[in-house]
Amino acid sequence: MNNQEEIRKAIKYLVQVDSGDQPPSYEKVKDIVQTVAKLKSYTGNIQNLVDEIMMDMQTRMGVGISIVDRNADHDEEWVQKRKNIAWTYANAYTDYLKRQGWSPKVVESIRTDCQRILGHMQNPATQGGWSRRGLVIGHVQSGKTANYTGLLAHAADAGYKCIIVIAGIHNNLRKQTQERIEAGFIGRTWQETGKTVIKVGVGAYANDYPEPVTITNVRSDFNKQTAERSGWKLDDFRKPVVLVIKKNVYTLESLLGWLKDLNSVNGRITDVPLLMIDDEADNASINTNRPELDPTRTNRLIRRILGLFDKGCYIGYTATPFANIFIDPDAYDEEDRKDLFPKDFIYLLDKPTDYFGPDMVFGNDDDNDDEKDEDSFWIREIDDAETWLPIVHKKNFNVTGLPDSLCRAFRQFVLVRAIRNCRNQKSQHCSMLVNVSRFVDVQKQVRYLLSDYKERLHNAVLANYALPDNRSDGDSYMYQLHTEFDEEFMSGKAGENMQGNPVTWQGVKRELPDVLDDMQFCVINSKSDEILDYKRAENDGGALTVVAVGGLSLSRGLTLEGLCISYMYRNTRMYDTLMQMGRWFGYRYGYQDLCRIWLNRDSIGWYSHITDKTNELRAQIREMRKNGMSPEDFGLFVGTHPDNALLITARNKMRTGKTIEIGQYFGGRLKESTDLSADTEICRHNENLVREFLKTGFDGIRERFGENLFFRNVSISVVENFLRRFKMSTAGMDEDKKGIIGYLVKIADDYPKADVLCVSKQNRIGNHILGVQERRRGWKKDGDGIWRTAKRRIGGAKLERYGLSDEQLAEAGKLAQEAYDEGHSKSASPSDVHYRKVRRKPLLMIHLLKIRDENSVIPAFGISFPFDEQVRRDHVVVVNKVWLRQDDDMDDSPEDEDDYDE
Repeated sequence: MNNQEEIRKAIKYLVQVDSGDQPPSYEKVKDIVQTVAKLKSYTGNIQNLVDEIMMDMQTRMGVGISIVDRNADHDEEWVQKRKNIAWTYANAYTDYLKRQGWSPKVVESIRTDCQRILGHMQNPATQGGWSRRGLVIGHVQSGKTANYTGLLAHAADAGYKCIIVIAGIHNNLRKQTQERIEAGFIGRTWQETGKTVIKVGVGAYANDYPEPVTITNVRSDFNKQTAERSGWKLDDFRKPVVLVIKKNVYTLESLLGWLKDLNSVNGRITDVPLLMIDDEADNASINTNRPELDPTRTNRLIRRILGLFDKGCYIGYTATPFANIFIDPDAYDEEDRKDLFPKDFIYLLDKPTDYFGPDMVFGNDDDNDDEKDEDSFWIREIDDAETWLPIVHKKNFNVTGLPDSLCRAFRQFVLVRAIRNCRNQKSQHCSMLVNVSRFVDVQKQVRYLLSDYKERLHNAVLANYALPDNRSDGDSYMYQLHTEFDEEFMSGKAGENMQGNPVTWQGVKRELPDVLDDMQFCVINSKSDEILDYKRAENDGGALTVVAVGGLSLSRGLTLEGLCISYMYRNTRMYDTLMQMGRWFGYRYGYQDLCRIWLNRDSIGWYSHITDKTNELRAQIREMRKNGMSPEDFGLFVGTHPDNALLITARNKMRTGKTIEIGQYFGGRLKESTDLSADTEICRHNENLVREFLKTGFDGIRERFGENLFFRNVSISVVENFLRRFKMSTAGMDEDKKGIIGYLVKIADDYPKADVLCVSKQNRIGNHILGVQERRRGWKKDGDGIWRTAKRRIGGAKLERYGLSDEQLAEAGKLAQEAYDEGHSKSASPSDVHYRKVRRKPLLMIHLLKIRDENSVIPAFGISFPFDEQVRRDHVVVVNKVWLRQDDDMDDSPEDEDDYDE
């Protein structure tokens, strides 16, 4: 790293050490920075550094949350109970992050997250065999590598002896991951010559650092021959052994062979606790074959490596878990063992307050605006690229020129680098992403054309930059640069952000020759021999200014340091792939206002939709946590795109998923409080609640149908209030109730009124307000004292006919007859499904139940919703197999009647 950058980080670290746990005042920070900068001969902008340190000290990151398998025989507190853990590696890593300028609060959160995740893993000192499966969900470009590097350190301190990090499917990502783990955990690296080992990161900072054993390095992936020549085995060392490997069939086969041949006894490794980290776990690790076929090769090899170890923990890391939740939780093969479904725990990481993420870029707070604001601060629309390079094209497509939008994006990149130089950020990397094709030959053509455009721009700058504006603007290239600077960076919202970092066109002009002279171009793909080597530039004392052109390699895992300008014109329509293509997410301190993201109109809308659905998925996990649920208690679901323009993930990754009209869409369905507890406190509360609402008549029009009380045209808000106050018997039922209330809120504008039916029988008992309905057959009590029926129903059939007019009853009869004539029904008699179709508003049904010999009378409710095709299109979801197992078909029919005393 260049000297100025090292000094800057050292100053930040010294301020943190001086401040301790207390946040320092602005004056205190400025005082320390000025003193230390003078001693260290720091020539950068002092004011910028003070502001940066103050921002770091204020940056926070919440601790993550987890859902765990409640039925597993596992002690989550084992980390706290073990008093003999020295935390040598973990403490060194914490100190390393602080020395790198990380916010103290963020560092503390990372440490807490790592200790909690470690608690979800097994205590490596546990005797006998064990296996754990987990998933950690982060955010795109938000520090997942930092988290799992910390986890490696904590796991090594606790006694995990073999650590395997599977670091993506391309060499550049494996190399990047290897560099980071060397700095944060291993403590040493090979120099470029491959002959000298030097200390780095934790190894350079910590005294007598116990460097882990490894045979992979920046230059070399795992190789069985090299490992065999070394002659060592996993249990030869007291220190942990760590391998950073590519997610590649050949590499995995080599590793499996070495583990079998040199480390196993009778095909088993018994005394070496394994931690396997699978980075980008939704990519390539998923078994995409049909159930009747063998698993895919990568999936099979990962499972076989895990299966070698009697003691092992697998943890997948991803920001886009859409494919992982569709892993079949029941999949098992005698040789390949259990699949990679996170049966034991899911851990949801928080994001720091300074994270430049999807919510900031694509979140839409204006509920009345269906279109994304065209004046979005960061987003620019591509509207001229289709005639240049069509979204759908073949690998031999001939690219003849550049569209104006890409030329403009490139000019913005040139200006951003110049502005950052003026802000004393010359020592920091600056990158541009161009992702317009998955084909290597097309990528090369685009790179050539961009390079040619840069040369023409460079020549114009060299000839005119020193001239006065009235003369230099006579050149078309200079005029375009000047105009772009004024319109994009000195006006409107962008101009407001430039106030704290005053930069003039004259200052930018002076930087332009060096910017263009230093600029590099790289084609990044699996076949390219060009390397995006930020570390080499740092070692040479400089920083890269680079335009990276590529496809898949730029779409997952790889970090583009200092990414400012992104230009993406692609037709990928999968949630996970689109979000992973967002390499622009991350941390942009000091230049966030300069970032620009170029996308076509469809992609802008897609990203907004995916942002919402990703947030919904995270919200589900939080609700699961609140209700004490486990991954197999509550299957996850994710909303599909309303016009089917997007896929959640690749179709072959969703073999166990099913698109159904459920979840947040309850149209045409009956939802009931089917888990019933005889807890007297809950029952008394709910019966008093019913009594209270009956006194007010639910503020509706009261009618009577036999013993039943009926209230017509009740406000949806009254129904919502009743449900909110109704106490549920289980966490699962409470989760269902929240979904029902949320759905009522969503449809309130279209359905402002509902009907309420209070079901009552003649056999009144004591002082109960409604006639009690007795239930004797089909009900069973589980170990928790919860009554359930196999049919998951509480109300009798055809209750929903009450309150319908003669015309509506006739219409329901007609619908039933049509269904019977078409072969869709076994009976021509209408069922509640048909009554539901003609009511055209929600119906709340309230019951008092007495089950067998229970003393308590148990209040319960059911609520049915009208069919609505438009609402359905907006709320179709795809659910995983776990979710499907838990949800039975609630639609009733006359022949289902068996124990209802209608």
